[in-house]
Amino acid sequence: MRSIIETYAVATGRVREVLAVEGRIEAPNWAPSGDWLLVNGEGRLFRVPLDAPALEPVETGAAVQCNNDHGISPDGTTIILSSHHEGEGSRIYVVPVTGGAPERITAEAPSWWHGVSPDGRVLAYVAARGGSRVIDVYTVVPGQAERRLTRGEGHCDGPDFSPDGGRIYYNCDRTGHAQIWVMAADGSGQRQLFADGFVNWFPHPSPDGRHLLYLAYPPGTTGHPADLEVALVLCDPEGGDRRRVREFTGGQGTINVPCWAPDGSAFAYVRYEP
Repeated sequence: MRSIIETYAVATGRVREVLAVEGRIEAPNWAPSGDWLLVNGEGRLFRVPLDAPALEPVETGAAVQCNNDHGISPDGTTIILSSHHEGEGSRIYVVPVTGGAPERITAEAPSWWHGVSPDGRVLAYVAARGGSRVIDVYTVVPGQAERRLTRGEGHCDGPDFSPDGGRIYYNCDRTGHAQIWVMAADGSGQRQLFADGFVNWFPHPSPDGRHLLYLAYPPGTTGHPADLEVALVLCDPEGGDRRRVREFTGGQGTINVPCWAPDGSAFAYVRYEP
């Protein structure tokens, strides 16, 4: 398996290969400073400087079973990660951006991080609670009680905040297969943006408010598996003007988490070669 980290410039369609490595690397975040990416591989996190691309390990203390649900706080000081090193399922932790010991945010497992509000106060994630296997969207202000926003209407995933913090985009299969949904940040006004035959996951609004990026699986796909022929789709924030801008082998690991450049001019992703 070969992983190729690339960026796509929205205005020109220019694709830049950032780094190609053997093995599976997943889920790039673009740092708020604009000059490096954060990725994961084999349970660890890595920094990829854009001026001299290489995998630079991030120290995460005991959190050495990280999955691909991680990100960077808007002020660039903190890494948010999901790890199951405590042996009870994934929980959410934070470490300094320079690395360090993990501080646990969610008491219960499983919890998988996906988004942070523009002011850095509120984390959005998905979780299963009370012995249920149903995955719902939650938010939490660290140190306070978590808030459940969806109510078992289907498998929900990938919550990400709009650039003004007023809305959360997510995917849900409550109408038959995964489609893109949006709701107010308090969980009210839940609505499906559009309907099509593709299985759509991981919506990410651009920081400039102009675009929404998501991953489209082939019709009939169950879950969000790896190594399928998938497409990256751009549309406007209301789901209109949809266009497939990249097609390749990918899926799980391609854009699981927020991946836009801080100015909204480009996004990062991973494609795979056998």
